[in-house]
Amino acid sequence: MKTIKAFVIAGTHSGCGKTSVSLGLMAALARRDLKVQPFKCGPDFIDPGHHALACARNGHPVPSHNLDGWMLSQSTNLDIFSRSAANCDIAVVEGVMGLFDGISGTRDEGSTGQIAKSLGLPVILVVDARSMARSAAAIVSGYANFDPDVNIAGVIFNRVGSSNHAELLRDAMSLFPEIPVLGCLGRDENIATPSRHLGLVTAEEETPDMERYQRLADWVESGIETDKLLSILPDVEVNIPFEPVPEIGNVSIGIARDAAFCFYYEENLRLLREAGARLVEFSPISAPRLPDGIHGLYIGGGYPELYAFELGQNNKLRREIKEFCESGRPVYAECGGFMYLMNDIITGRGRYAMSGFFPVRAEMNEKFRALGYREIATGADSLLGPSGTVARGHEFHYSAIKDEIDTEAMSPIYAMTGRKGVIDALEGFLRSNTLGSYVHLHFGSHPGMAEAFVEACRTAAIKDE
Repeated sequence: MKTIKAFVIAGTHSGCGKTSVSLGLMAALARRDLKVQPFKCGPDFIDPGHHALACARNGHPVPSHNLDGWMLSQSTNLDIFSRSAANCDIAVVEGVMGLFDGISGTRDEGSTGQIAKSLGLPVILVVDARSMARSAAAIVSGYANFDPDVNIAGVIFNRVGSSNHAELLRDAMSLFPEIPVLGCLGRDENIATPSRHLGLVTAEEETPDMERYQRLADWVESGIETDKLLSILPDVEVNIPFEPVPEIGNVSIGIARDAAFCFYYEENLRLLREAGARLVEFSPISAPRLPDGIHGLYIGGGYPELYAFELGQNNKLRREIKEFCESGRPVYAECGGFMYLMNDIITGRGRYAMSGFFPVRAEMNEKFRALGYREIATGADSLLGPSGTVARGHEFHYSAIKDEIDTEAMSPIYAMTGRKGVIDALEGFLRSNTLGSYVHLHFGSHPGMAEAFVEACRTAAIKDE
């Protein structure tokens, strides 16, 4: 058993500034020589990349872990939190959307509030106070009383216009002395993280601007009473889970990782390692060939459409990956990775050749083609396990398959449901021993998938001997 400090940073709504506040607080705490462990609520890949850099120790990023009350069970969330927080001084959990927003309008599944309750963590609420004074106190009161099991321990007002505005906000909050005002942050559009259609610009896309995290820390320290925040946090006991001595992996899985492919749940990678895999990263943009001695491939999501020209120019690697798929060795590709295994990607700039294993092309659109939680059940044996394997994940993409799908050439094996029930769409395409899908699955929703993937690679390794 270990005791740490921990809290959740939640927002009243998306766009209130909770990511900037979260990154600034993480960086501010880290430069106090505290070991900060970041977490992210919800199916997000981009914020965790920025968390890792904001919390860096001795120049090394600190991986951020996703927590989700719909994709994962309460025990799995607690296990991820406990394992990751075991070696930190303070854990910071960034929320998703508004505090109570999740998969339902009447239940808390998938919400930040659900995670705060299940982990027993206090919430620091970020409120966009533009054009408000006393009304801001009414908003805080409403949030504090909406669910009495969610402990709102303090509030931070963001986008405060002046010192007079701050004084009015503090005066209004004196009506609710049990909820301290921890800070008033001024408007500063220069510190916002750049964004694009799917969210923030990823941390992997360019040389990290580490100074930006320090500017965020300066901004936070200028308006937030960080010592006061730390003083109101209760001690949180962390049950350190038993960690068996890992075996030396005798199976190697190539992980596509660069600016084009960087959407991976850290827990997915951990479960693969725990199952006995050695993970070897390579860049589809720049690597001249696949790593030596790999027995399987995992190509995650990302933004291949932004690097379609560079990916298309890497002809030798594209051919080698197609040949790897054709060899029958296990390949798992999600969303952007799935697009990379198609014939082409069509963007507003033109048409770019990809690996050509799946005989279809992806076309980019200006609007979302799919967005939301997904549960899948497999209708055939695959590298993720036997027929009937059930797992949960998330789907979000702007592209769609342009061509008519030849279901004999690429067999759809997923039966899929979403928030409103059954989704009548072809998904989870199996060809040879390659499985491609637009759905990002969280292996923590069914840990047997990681074991099955590694076992499929082990079988391939034996055949190669």
